[in-house]
Amino acid sequence: MLSCFFAALLAATPGVLAQGEASTDTLLVRAERLIVRPGEERKDVAILVQRGRIVAVGKDLEAPEGAREIEGAVVCAGLFDPWTSIGVDPGTLGDRRTTPATRTIDGLDLWDDEHERDEALRGGVTAARVQAGASAAVGGVGAVIRPAFGPEDEAVLLPDACLGAAVGLGKADVFDRVAQVDKLVGLIERGKRYKESREKYEHALEEWQTATAESTKELEKDFKKAKKTRYKKKKEAEEKGKEFKEKKFKEDKKPRPPKYDVDSETLARVANGELPLVVQVHRAEEIRNLLEKTSSYGRLRLVIVGGTEAGHFASELAERDIPVVLWPAPLGSGRSDEWEERDLALAGELERAGVRVLIGSGGLRNPRDLRLFAALAVGHGLDREAALNAITLAPASVFDLGDRIGSVEQGKEADLLVLDGDPLDSTTRVQLVISGGRVWNE
Repeated sequence: MLSCFFAALLAATPGVLAQGEASTDTLLVRAERLIVRPGEERKDVAILVQRGRIVAVGKDLEAPEGAREIEGAVVCAGLFDPWTSIGVDPGTLGDRRTTPATRTIDGLDLWDDEHERDEALRGGVTAARVQAGASAAVGGVGAVIRPAFGPEDEAVLLPDACLGAAVGLGKADVFDRVAQVDKLVGLIERGKRYKESREKYEHALEEWQTATAESTKELEKDFKKAKKTRYKKKKEAEEKGKEFKEKKFKEDKKPRPPKYDVDSETLARVANGELPLVVQVHRAEEIRNLLEKTSSYGRLRLVIVGGTEAGHFASELAERDIPVVLWPAPLGSGRSDEWEERDLALAGELERAGVRVLIGSGGLRNPRDLRLFAALAVGHGLDREAALNAITLAPASVFDLGDRIGSVEQGKEADLLVLDGDPLDSTTRVQLVISGGRVWNE
């Protein structure tokens, strides 16, 4: 059962939001209190939005002709759920045959479960990381989407946000769980070697192209001389009644590229740090092995999801700048096994140790309660600014969207919440959601 505190927060949320409408290309949002980003606020300012982007933030902004004006007590960035399954087809979500190259966006259903998308928006969630093969050993390439689905090009914020993996889920035997870590690290090594073979080929190809160009240039330079020499030798052969044999130009053999492999291409991007590796792992033994066996991969961007017993490794996680995505829901919320012993104070413990903490909705299909989970973490010791950061700018930065969303700044996409109070207060209502510059009404 939900705690009384959690139930109170649920009761404070407004009714279902209607389907989004782009009522105008231009909005002027006036805020008594603007949370630019966690830890930075401004009073009595306006945000000018045009064609889905924030074009200005200031005190003396005037509404352009035809613009819609919106007023609110508090305005902040839209929320980002880094651990949910909203919008993913159930078959894709539960697929355990996924490979590194499996694309989550191929399993999106942009038109089903409209109620769940509306529920997410009514909770203020404007971005979500989703993952195919959520409990598979390797789940493929995860994506970041907007619950405010429209055309596919608007719904998908980032089609290749990470590579997803899971270690130890449902495995009772510790040796089986550790073996999964070994297999995962083996894949990282495969990607590293594939990348090295590609680089070796590209270097060899560049040298071959340079040498070929130089030989061609030399041949062109000596063409007239070579032509005269050839004519002379041909005439001599004819006079002697011998066969004239043409001297063939021998070019250096062109290097052969390594055999293309789509899975290895994805793994190479992971090994090179181009894609974060998001691993759902909970128990201390697997976390210890994962940290130990990935320590030599300097470019690897590891992200831990779940991390029930991650507190034992807080110092190392902070030192290696490995973010942890937590689900601080009340005990007895319908999850078992790896989640049975989770500590609601873990978020605060990790944050105080210097770990980047992200908060998600536990892989559930409805991330409506994301800000409520963050508020619950605050109630168990997480710093208030860190909690807001954990559901806005932190996940945006971890998944390479920090320059687009996560804070209210000029040039960023207009994902905004208009509220009647502090985002993490139990009585605060989300009055209006702006997603990609589109207004979602109560």
